[in-house]
Amino acid sequence: MSEPPANNAPGAPLAVTDDTLLEGRVKLRQPRDGYRVAIDPVLLAAAVPAAAGEMVLDVGTGVGAAALCLAWRVPGCRVVGLELQRQLGQLASRNIDANGFDDRASVVIGDLQRPPPRLAPTSFTHVMANPPYMEAGRADPAPHAGKAMATVEGEADLAAWVRFSLLMAKQHGTVTFIHRADRLDQLLALLSGRVGDVTVLPLWPGPDKPAGRVIVQARRDSNAPMRLLPGIVLHRPDGGYTPIADGILRGGRPIAF
Repeated sequence: MSEPPANNAPGAPLAVTDDTLLEGRVKLRQPRDGYRVAIDPVLLAAAVPAAAGEMVLDVGTGVGAAALCLAWRVPGCRVVGLELQRQLGQLASRNIDANGFDDRASVVIGDLQRPPPRLAPTSFTHVMANPPYMEAGRADPAPHAGKAMATVEGEADLAAWVRFSLLMAKQHGTVTFIHRADRLDQLLALLSGRVGDVTVLPLWPGPDKPAGRVIVQARRDSNAPMRLLPGIVLHRPDGGYTPIADGILRGGRPIAF
């Protein structure tokens, strides 16, 4: 492909690369520098129990990785991505076009702290989010501003992400987060008393290794008790994906809760 100049000054075009997800089933154009899509949004999308005819909100969609994976897996659902960074949101829109998902997905540029009028509360059957993992002031400065915004909390901390996600979910709708395992206590505390049917799925990077990530799913207006699932081991000792991880990350299979 012909890439724009590698000039990431405000207003300048981003230098990008053409990549794919789900073994080439999803096309993904993303910035060459800064934050690069890894497996987390693919795992997040696999965990959302969406069905045809349902609306899903992807909070902090970035270039649309999770939204695209979900739109591919459940063609009849409608995914809306909210993104603060305009250039990333524009890339997400182009990715939607490139995949032919115009009837399945769309992007709204805006701030979850000041939601755009287009996003009405209690409008979505499911809300999914991959919030910044690092707390402000507790992370080394990232050399790339875009990566810093994606990985380190800014004005919107984890409490703001949870509050907004619950605001957008319909009655009995689900909210699904992927986050660092060492922040599970904070995430559960923020959900406590506001949701039910909380389900925690640890993601083990390999056999006999502590979980690095967790997927947490909860349901509004539910009194069902919390469940801790056995979890998923992602890698074999030789570094390759385990069969279950391969089915999710390459085959596009859902995670059964």
